[in-house]
Amino acid sequence: MKARLVLVGGGLQNALVALAILRKDPGADLLLLERERHLGGNHTWCFHASDLPPAIAPVLDDLVVRSWPAHSVAFRTLTRTLDTPYAAISSARLDSVLTSALRASSRRRLLLETRVVQSGSTWVVTADGARIDADRVLDARGPPATGGSAFQKFLGLELRLSSPWPRRLPSVMDARADQRDGFRFLYTLPFAADRILVEDTSYSEQPDLDVEGLRKGILAHVREQGSEVEQVLREERGVLPLPLAPFSPAVEPVLQGGYAGGWFHPTTGYSFPAAARLAALMAESWPDSPSRPSLLRLRGELTAQIRFFTRLNRLLFEACPPAERWKILERFYRLPAETIVRFYAMRTTRVDRARILLGRPPGRLAWRKALRVLADHRGVA
Repeated sequence: MKARLVLVGGGLQNALVALAILRKDPGADLLLLERERHLGGNHTWCFHASDLPPAIAPVLDDLVVRSWPAHSVAFRTLTRTLDTPYAAISSARLDSVLTSALRASSRRRLLLETRVVQSGSTWVVTADGARIDADRVLDARGPPATGGSAFQKFLGLELRLSSPWPRRLPSVMDARADQRDGFRFLYTLPFAADRILVEDTSYSEQPDLDVEGLRKGILAHVREQGSEVEQVLREERGVLPLPLAPFSPAVEPVLQGGYAGGWFHPTTGYSFPAAARLAALMAESWPDSPSRPSLLRLRGELTAQIRFFTRLNRLLFEACPPAERWKILERFYRLPAETIVRFYAMRTTRVDRARILLGRPPGRLAWRKALRVLADHRGVA
């Protein structure tokens, strides 16, 4: 078997690549391999409109399940609404849209329940021993195994309510919750008046999830807001390692996409900004593969941002007591809106980085450790 492009893994990264290429060339020769029975896993992906390259925005029209004109954050001494549009994609919608797109033509192929055991830049081998050749392979299989000393972890419940949710905008960070297990906040997406997703998220040194305790806490939070839960529709959970040392997205010898390939925001864990830029480059180059110089240029742009973000992670985890980490985030959300927007989009400028790092330090920041982290930051472009 042979295809011009083989995509390994049916998550967000390869969905963006496939749909971007098919929008440009409906006759594109694509093959996507996924080890599960469905695409997309069990996730809710969110993004700010400003996270996207212009070429990718139209690709998402059929994927978005809900969008909002703004979103809010809340801390003990700060509540703020940001007028940046925000949107959500569900695994179910991604599965439906991408499956239909890949089965609309004989040149678009989808193999489910197919596990890849080896991959190279132009070939893959499946668990049954079959070899598939390609002009280009993009391997985007899941996050790496949980390891390290810093994690973003969450439990989310999608809920049907018997009474309306009191707020119409997403709350992407409500840090008024008890600060246990590191920096902790609640994240709420109101899909409808009677349907919401609530996630309890922590930035912690421990990868363990107290699933039962988090479930009870989320349900109690909903009741405290004056709503009653009629039904738990769905549950999702995740433990993502947060890097404390710089890295570069993987482009050679094998092009790796998604979280495992380093195409993600090291501080927020968001996949969209980097994954969308890789998808835009691959669609722009089609029907050829992206050139090595263009891939290295994009990798260089993201590596400069990653170097800064991983130092922020060290500042958060190594130089600040866990119970006071929320103060760093509260100070961040007092910055100009354009700085916040570029931070999430992985497009910070020198001025943005200076604004984020400078100013009166919050809480009992461990000065010696903080100065060591900041000294490491010197020379970052």
